[in-house]
Amino acid sequence: MSMKSIVARWNKISLVKQICIGLVIGILLAIFFPQELSGLSILGELFTGALKAVAPIVVLFLVMAAISHHQKGQKTNIKSIIILYLIGTFLAAVVAVVASFIFRIELVLTVSSENIAPPSGLVEVLKSLVFQVVDNPVNALMQANYIGILTWSILLGLALKNASDRTKTVISDIADAVGKIVKWVIKFAPLGVMGLVFNAVATSGLQSLLSYGKLIALLVGTMAFVALVLNPLIVYINIRRNPYPLVFRCLKDSGITAFFTRSSAANIPVNMNLCENLGLDKNTYAISIPLGATINMAGASVTIATLTMAATHTLGISVDLPTAILLSFLAALSACGASGVAGGSLLLIPLACSLFGIPNDIAMEVVGVGFIVGVIQDSCETALNSSTDVLFTAAADIANKRKQQQRAVKNVETDN
Repeated sequence: MSMKSIVARWNKISLVKQICIGLVIGILLAIFFPQELSGLSILGELFTGALKAVAPIVVLFLVMAAISHHQKGQKTNIKSIIILYLIGTFLAAVVAVVASFIFRIELVLTVSSENIAPPSGLVEVLKSLVFQVVDNPVNALMQANYIGILTWSILLGLALKNASDRTKTVISDIADAVGKIVKWVIKFAPLGVMGLVFNAVATSGLQSLLSYGKLIALLVGTMAFVALVLNPLIVYINIRRNPYPLVFRCLKDSGITAFFTRSSAANIPVNMNLCENLGLDKNTYAISIPLGATINMAGASVTIATLTMAATHTLGISVDLPTAILLSFLAALSACGASGVAGGSLLLIPLACSLFGIPNDIAMEVVGVGFIVGVIQDSCETALNSSTDVLFTAAADIANKRKQQQRAVKNVETDN
């Protein structure tokens, strides 16, 4: 069989099946040839690096093109999507707190956490977010500061609304070209996933995680509940039909790649491509997807709330209902700022622990535990966060189309 025919057969297989094949091969190679094929991990690094490299450019030009072409009176669903993001993040924290009451987990706090600088308080987190807004555009692109990139792309898009059609066409052409590059990168996802899973299994394995099995089970179980029960309920309320086909499509096409890249930012191009395949409004998802990578953090709120509650159980601190609700708000608000803090959601645990007067040195040991289980926790967290970006965007789009159809029917009935 010629190489050309092999490639042709491979291209006929769906991307998800290709990724699964790469996943299985990566696991087998890591088990049997961890040392001999150690260089294989570079494939994962190259894939993740390519996604991270193209994502800021994609956001800049797609958002700029969408806003500059936006016509007066043309409606988008950004407001309803943001509401879904915030509700989903808060309710995920509530679920995590309730689960932590039902399944009490205690930690062995013997982990050293050196050279880690968490935010000193909620004010610092909010201050960090504000300064990201006014970041230099070149620096925002270089540092993948999506708050800053979004700000500049929105401002440039508004400024270009009155530009000539030729200028707008050039911007759209560049956005389309960048989108084509994204599709080229995504074609290498099977090789990238193979390299990523090889590196994870070869370097960490599952043996080192056995002593933290209960904590991992609680974190993963809570995130699974959010993904398979809470999110579908939120979506059903909006679209008034069976939400699971859409939920499973988002988990399959977005969650799998996010699980292995462990980066919401790197998964932005994947989510953009999925939104296009779902036939969603480009003027909406060009803004909502990069925004969701920044503020839609259900997985992060689960991590913050769960580990904070585990710390209170370990120290024998009683948590009453009002404090539990306050923790849910704090975890959700902190999660929205997680992407702006080096280290992500884990470094915001001391902020939540401070609510219960837990000393910073003990809180940092909890962070250390988080880093140990992070191989699984961070992957599941990112998969939940990123897939929900598309899920809520699609839900808002479907709900909007349903309302338009209902109005059209009413107008016809009125005319008759």
